[in-house]
Amino acid sequence: MKYDPINSSLFINNRKNFMAQMKPNSIAVFNSNDIYPVSADSTLPFEQHRDIFYLSGVDQEESILVLFPECPKPQFREILFLRETNEHIAVWEGEKLTKEKAYTSSGIKTVFWLQDLEKIMFELMSYAETIYINTNEHYRANVETETREDRFTKWLREKYPAHSVAKSNPILQRLRSVKDSIELNLIQSACDITEKGFRRVLGFVKPGVWEYEIEAEYIHEFVRNRSKKFAYTPIIASGNNANVLHYIENNQQCKAGDLILMDVGAEYANYSSDMTRTIPVSGRFSDRQKEVYNAVNKVKNEATKMLVPGTIWADYHIEVGKIMTSELLGLGLLDKADVQNEDPNWPAYKKYFMHGTSHHMGLDTHDYGLLHEPMKANMVFTVEPGIYLPKEGFGIRLEDDVVVQENGNPFNLMRNIPIEADEIEELMN
Repeated sequence: MKYDPINSSLFINNRKNFMAQMKPNSIAVFNSNDIYPVSADSTLPFEQHRDIFYLSGVDQEESILVLFPECPKPQFREILFLRETNEHIAVWEGEKLTKEKAYTSSGIKTVFWLQDLEKIMFELMSYAETIYINTNEHYRANVETETREDRFTKWLREKYPAHSVAKSNPILQRLRSVKDSIELNLIQSACDITEKGFRRVLGFVKPGVWEYEIEAEYIHEFVRNRSKKFAYTPIIASGNNANVLHYIENNQQCKAGDLILMDVGAEYANYSSDMTRTIPVSGRFSDRQKEVYNAVNKVKNEATKMLVPGTIWADYHIEVGKIMTSELLGLGLLDKADVQNEDPNWPAYKKYFMHGTSHHMGLDTHDYGLLHEPMKANMVFTVEPGIYLPKEGFGIRLEDDVVVQENGNPFNLMRNIPIEADEIEELMN
């Protein structure tokens, strides 16, 4: 892995918190992701399933974590199953986890090779009454592929049909949404790498550069700072491309007078950052561009203040909508009649700002978190308002990542990344 070793106390504590919420005499199983084929003998780069990583720190394919807090055999209360390594694998694929290194990463003492799985599971299941299966219940999930986790669940339920079934996901949604201090430091590292990429780009952009060249500048800076990739597919959208919310082609030339909306973030140690900045290709905003830019920045700053313990996500978005409506009135994009006659289910401001303002962030860019439950301290949220003006040829979105605090305003993990219009112009010139 490119990232520095993570203190195993994080994973030890995560397992302890998860097991404290399991039903009596129950067992939980978590699988690594598959390595997905492309065609012929090529594959996509491996991405570890975030749940097994969260609970073990193991960042390797074909790994399985078993938790059984009330097992009558204490050595079987936490078990890792790993793909057995050998000299041939080491030569062709590189070094894999040994049992000793797995213990160092995870804090789990009992480590077996995968060929022992069925035999040991048979013994464990004879003691257990309930099996926790790990299903993907994220509110944005849309999975068409049968995953390794799905296949294992199918095998488990067919082989042990008499066991009760429970779900891991509701426990993980709550646990993963509130970050440990070690996690916050990892997310800060991802944000700091993103900052380095952004500052590099500020000195690179000029009329005539291509969107993909800007993308290349970011990934150069990310990888040289121990990130393995973008945290998500980057958006480098110049001119009217910014009005396509999920524009990812990044294949157009940047023209003088245009703006570039850049929604990019580095990952670090599987943790995400999520930044959006909008900058002028020529290094100066026009008066109109700056007017709209400052309105978006104001909405972002006011919205951020509302991310406090006890806030309900849906109520928060209603209040942000009111702030955005006020700014759009000031910009002459809405008039009072638009607001008075608006559809409550699709308010007038949605014509120019049609997406949400904030989402949970962490191991996943759109991270775990139950939106109907009140916000808590140490949750991490994005704040990302935007105004999109196809008729004027530009769109502006600004986005930071912030940590909800027990008291006071959220802590901005992107506080050092330039965002004020005057500072952007100064740095570009």
